[in-house]
Amino acid sequence: MFRAVSRILRTPDLRRKIGFTLGIIALFRLGSFIPSPFVDYSNVQACLAGNQSTSGLYELVNLFSGGALLQLSIFALGIMPYITSSIIVQLLRVVIPHFDALYKEGQSGQAKLTQYTRYLTIALGILQSTTLITVARSGALFGSSTVSECSQLITNNAWYAILLMVITMTAGTGLIMWMGELITERGIGNGMSILIFTSIAAKFPTALWAIEQAKSFEIFLGVIAIGIIIMGLVVFVEQSQRRIPVQYAKRMVGRRTYGGNNTYIPIKVNMAGVVPVIFASSLLYLPALVAQFNTPSDGSAPPAWVSWVQANLTSGDKPLYMLLYFLLIIGFTYFYVAITFNPEEVADNMKKYGGFIPGIRAGRPTADYLDYVLTRVTLPGSLYLGLVALIPLVALATVGANQNFPFGGASILIIVGVGLETVKQVDSQLQQRHYEGLLR
Repeated sequence: MFRAVSRILRTPDLRRKIGFTLGIIALFRLGSFIPSPFVDYSNVQACLAGNQSTSGLYELVNLFSGGALLQLSIFALGIMPYITSSIIVQLLRVVIPHFDALYKEGQSGQAKLTQYTRYLTIALGILQSTTLITVARSGALFGSSTVSECSQLITNNAWYAILLMVITMTAGTGLIMWMGELITERGIGNGMSILIFTSIAAKFPTALWAIEQAKSFEIFLGVIAIGIIIMGLVVFVEQSQRRIPVQYAKRMVGRRTYGGNNTYIPIKVNMAGVVPVIFASSLLYLPALVAQFNTPSDGSAPPAWVSWVQANLTSGDKPLYMLLYFLLIIGFTYFYVAITFNPEEVADNMKKYGGFIPGIRAGRPTADYLDYVLTRVTLPGSLYLGLVALIPLVALATVGANQNFPFGGASILIIVGVGLETVKQVDSQLQQRHYEGLLR
């Protein structure tokens, strides 16, 4: 391992790419602590010291922004608008035929889809920044915090001040998107994934320190040991795949023979990634949001259904919340895999190039077989996603940690996935230069 690192440092091109990536990461983290205009920095810090947690969808955005959301910084929205717009554009391929045609055009069509994603990111940035400022002005950003400063986070409520804050936060989202594309072009790995990785990894020391301060040192060591085991199991499942063998028939073109090689179609156990967890978290936040708008402001008793929602669907340590969360993740996993992997399209491409699965006829029987395998492989993948996502909620109910528990949920899935992909990128860069790879 140390020899591989020394080889990386001795390779000028690779050293330059890694240095560029680290520089962008440093700028990204610096922007997470620069407050937006007209934000009272001292009051924000007092609220953070008195209440480190948030809830619902804001918890997810705060996780992906590396804590910048609660800081009300210029990078408060983080990478979340880009993630949301990417998912929306991907889902629109099923609804809008033009989007699907652009995807099939190749590089030029996908460049147009990328441009649509950028426009949608800016639009979502305007919407989310407006919502965030409205919540901050109402004093509800930190939930039911008892700190008086939490209702005085913004120093100027004039229209021009609000407009300037919206423009600043939206511009910060655009700058983050540009930074991610720069890393993809000139650095190592996928830029957006690297920035998400950085945001989540930045929260790990704070979350672990909070556990160590609130509980005994023995519980802290136990959490570390469990975290290492969970990380190892997640790596194992993320690398697991079902390989479907594919053979290509030989064909003569002039005096040359083409085809005749054997390959396989890799179907991962977790093909959906972290997207079902994001979908389920967002959907479960809606009842709490509706209940919040229907809570009387004069202090009178809320309606019965509002009380039921507040008692069962606003906190992650409730059994009903956990059950719905688990079932939604399973359902969204099947939904997202069905959208991203089309067995009929794969079967048609195999038939076009003379490929077939041994023992299976080309065409419709191949598509049915792929769908059969995909359905059965997705079942353990969905159960795995649901169990990993429940780890922070179980920790909240047992150990008493907050919902930002580092070893579980979306955080551990992204950390492991991006880490594995980046290591593979470095390994391929080393092998291109006739060195031993980073992986053995």
